[in-house]
Amino acid sequence: MKDTLNKLQFEEIKNEVKKRAIGNHSKERIDEMTIQTTLQTVRTRQTETKEARLILESNQHVPFMGLTRIDALTAQVKKGLVLTPSELIEYADFLRSSRLITKFFEKNCYQTPLLYAYSKNMPNLVEIEELIYQQIKNQKVSDDASRQLRKVRKQLQVTEKEIQDRLLKFLRHPANKEMIQETMIVQKGDHYTIPIKASYKNKIPGSIIEQSNKGTTVFIEPTAVEKASGHYQLLKAEEIAEEYQVLAALTGALAEKEYAIDLIIETVTRLDILFARAKYSREIKGVTPIVNKSEYINIKQGRHPLLTGKAVPLDFELGKDYRGLVITGANAGGKTVVLKTVGLLTLMAMFGLQVPADEGTELAVFDGVFVDIGDQQNIENALSTFSGHMHNIAAILGKIKRNTLVLLDEIGSGTEPNEGAALAVAIMEAMYEKGALVVATTHYGEIKKFAKDHEDFIPAAMAFDREKLQPKYLLRVGETGESQALWIAKKMEMSPELIQQAQHYIHNKAYQTKKKAFQTLVQKENVKEKLERFSKGDRVFSTIHQKEGLIFEDQGEDTLIFYLDSEKIEVPRFRVTLKRRAEELYPENYDLDSLFTDFKTRKWQRDIERGSKKAHKQLAKEARERQKNQRQT
Repeated sequence: MKDTLNKLQFEEIKNEVKKRAIGNHSKERIDEMTIQTTLQTVRTRQTETKEARLILESNQHVPFMGLTRIDALTAQVKKGLVLTPSELIEYADFLRSSRLITKFFEKNCYQTPLLYAYSKNMPNLVEIEELIYQQIKNQKVSDDASRQLRKVRKQLQVTEKEIQDRLLKFLRHPANKEMIQETMIVQKGDHYTIPIKASYKNKIPGSIIEQSNKGTTVFIEPTAVEKASGHYQLLKAEEIAEEYQVLAALTGALAEKEYAIDLIIETVTRLDILFARAKYSREIKGVTPIVNKSEYINIKQGRHPLLTGKAVPLDFELGKDYRGLVITGANAGGKTVVLKTVGLLTLMAMFGLQVPADEGTELAVFDGVFVDIGDQQNIENALSTFSGHMHNIAAILGKIKRNTLVLLDEIGSGTEPNEGAALAVAIMEAMYEKGALVVATTHYGEIKKFAKDHEDFIPAAMAFDREKLQPKYLLRVGETGESQALWIAKKMEMSPELIQQAQHYIHNKAYQTKKKAFQTLVQKENVKEKLERFSKGDRVFSTIHQKEGLIFEDQGEDTLIFYLDSEKIEVPRFRVTLKRRAEELYPENYDLDSLFTDFKTRKWQRDIERGSKKAHKQLAKEARERQKNQRQT
């Protein structure tokens, strides 16, 4: 799938979404997000994006604050590091933001019910938030943070004034005028000094604190203020210690609410991500597509989101009356753009983005999307180019099945036309037999003939202006526009049967064109159900705990019972993602209850069920002990 994402430029789309996210953690999560293949998950993502887009279109602003570095600050707290005043204010801003977000979506609950459901259960940590604002002001610990701190700072002010008064007296004394470089008090660290000419440094009683770069001036702390200065240093150290106690206490208060804060971060990050999707969707003038699991694509006036200038809108349909489409036409006529537009819009919808198209556009949620798109056109390099295509297609043939989409650009090209066309037809037949939807571009007449003759394929052409000799970039469905292939395909480990069939077609053009009857895919769905149901024993991942565990109980409520490290924990449903179903993990008729009890308990239960005398004696003994205890009480 990674190769498909790169060739269809989907990573560029993800980067555009990332740019519109606020938090660093949100950007990292977008990088980790994958294309979804479950219909209900895709519908939920589309609903999220649509609701967020409604908020943006109504010119409302979600109060995201303090989100940029919240993950890094939380990591510091968990490591036991004490936050600085500015970092604590940033944290308080984030906590305040979470409260405001809850109120914001409560106000918009009828317009955005799903986003309101996400936000309404966020913990309220207003006490910690207000405590930080009270004790940190102007990016420093407030005087009112503690009585001792207030006392120490008052003493510092008195001592500082005493030092400055004595230094002013020194500056004004006529006997010192000649020795002073500048008539001013200069603070060096926590010391108050007088700039003295270097030639007089030994004539001034006191301590040299610093010397100028050129050595012409020394900064001396006169003996007259040394005692007061020493007292000032002690008070300063005491102030720092008191400030640290305040900062440590505030950081500790945050650490005590680790679980609640993780839940807030997870929720706000999720909202930040889906608003990033909505912002990008708005910028490309996207619409919410209808999504299905019925292998049906119907794009109305679709546009490639990365093409600048006047891109010609695309109308495209596949999966209803025909399962294969072969596009022909002149070079640079837009055939490859059609493939990329269809593929990219499909991936965008499965990611949860709106698509640049007209209302009514419908896209399928495929289990796999595969592409073979190459831009190499160097005739001298034809063999290696063809080898690359065959290697890629061989890999695709091993993966495709029903409910997959395959996009092939210039299939069979790069080798002798007769062999290339025969091989291309055999490849498309093999893909069709496996149940894939196939869209291919070509110049070869034999492939065009195959598309016209096959009951489930249809040809299409990129329109061409004969008078201006220019392509129109319009797709016309139903029209057609004016080597060592087999050996390389065999080297790329394609099946011998496919190679044999291609060899047959070189000399005999009697292709298989009979329509195959495919069983209709029935999509069981509950429109009202927004969230995925789990079964007992399903292996899932909890985003709260960042660990995998098992489902113990799911009654369809907003929360379910999650079994982790021998504990049954209640977890919000949308914090859990499926890894593997129980039926995939365990044999048929496997006793799932055994997953949640230890060996000793299971053995004890089996002994009782099979009538073990030892077990029943133990039961009788425990009953007598209970009766004895009851009589004593």
